[in-house]
Amino acid sequence: MRTIDWRNGRIVLIDQTLLPGTLKVVDVETVDGLIDAIKRLAVRGAPALGVAGALGVALAARNGDDVRREAEKLSKARPTAVNLSWGVRRVLAKLDQGTEAMVEEAVHVLEDDIRRNSDLGRRGAQWLIDRLGQRINVHTHCNAGALACVEWGTALGVVRALQERDALGHVYLDETRPLLQGARLTAWELKQMGVDHTVVVDSAGPTVLARGMADAVIVGADRIAANGDVVNKIGTYPLALAAARAGIPFLVAAPESTIDPATPDGAAVEIEVRDAAEILGDHTPDGSNALNYAFDVTPADLITAIVTDERIINGKPLG
Repeated sequence: MRTIDWRNGRIVLIDQTLLPGTLKVVDVETVDGLIDAIKRLAVRGAPALGVAGALGVALAARNGDDVRREAEKLSKARPTAVNLSWGVRRVLAKLDQGTEAMVEEAVHVLEDDIRRNSDLGRRGAQWLIDRLGQRINVHTHCNAGALACVEWGTALGVVRALQERDALGHVYLDETRPLLQGARLTAWELKQMGVDHTVVVDSAGPTVLARGMADAVIVGADRIAANGDVVNKIGTYPLALAAARAGIPFLVAAPESTIDPATPDGAAVEIEVRDAAEILGDHTPDGSNALNYAFDVTPADLITAIVTDERIINGKPLG
């Protein structure tokens, strides 16, 4: 099943807020409806957001909307992930060629995501096998699986490819507070794949690495700066520090579209701050404040390699 698709002139997508309890596919018929789905994380993950951006512009054209205005609104729905605006630009470039050309380009972006992430997964798996051999235990963070793409994940795409080659041992995954994308989504995907896995609280991830329970860390990315800094789900940076201390590879898996040469380094990226209500609840005294960063920046010197659909990038700078 595809995370997001184009059917009969509209967008259809899995509502990820309902997983793992309910698997529901919803129709999206307006750009405002798509923006709502993006903001509430019904659709999420950098590659999937790139596809959503592309399909959203095509939807605006099909609906007879002011395409440029809707494209601008869509690009701003989530500021940190570069893929969203990348997908918007891909289809907006076809505006002068008419609606059908825009729809064709959007569908091409969607179909191409499957091929590119499949290539990425196999390339990353081979890189790990060449260095670590067989039966590799992996630690991952957040959800960078099929649900973050169209059909094939980035970080979990590497895991999937390891499984295909009988080179996968055990997978440890952080629950990923406060919205539990790891515990809800990654665990669900791993169960569908038949992969042995263990969920740990985010703060226990570094201890898993320190105790030698994982041979490598594999994460996705929401933006990769020109100097190789990686912006990913909050909690990635501590894992990178722990991996460096433990002396194990820290592999970032992301398509080429996630690399943003216009952003010089991680400090230049606008980091999304989400609603404090996602953190605060009955367990917190009234009047408490919360700082709910959605992402953090992992410096390039902590990253062993970046695997994309086209290449392996070792160290920095990007070239």
